[in-house]
Amino acid sequence: MVGRFDELPEGRAVAFDVDGRRIAVTRIGASVHAIEDRCSHADVPLSEGSVDVFECAIECVMHGSMFDLRTGEPLSLPATRPVRVYRATVRDGDVVIEL
Repeated sequence: MVGRFDELPEGRAVAFDVDGRRIAVTRIGASVHAIEDRCSHADVPLSEGSVDVFECAIECVMHGSMFDLRTGEPLSLPATRPVRVYRATVRDGDVVIEL
């Protein structure tokens, strides 16, 4: 459990350390997404970038690469490699990340 769903800001990423892994967690509507908090191109935290709630994507703050929050696939250059995604669920109001 990383926190309460209702305490996650809508449309913003929040970084958490889960068993030694840095994970960016994002709430979009009733959904929660968890993605590796490191751009595959520039090795900077994705949690510092902006979230596009309509595209369900996160943008790297350094070079503007977009990543799909559902699949981790890069949606724009310069990134060409995906980042890892984790299954995120809400149980009794708690956000749970499965590694």
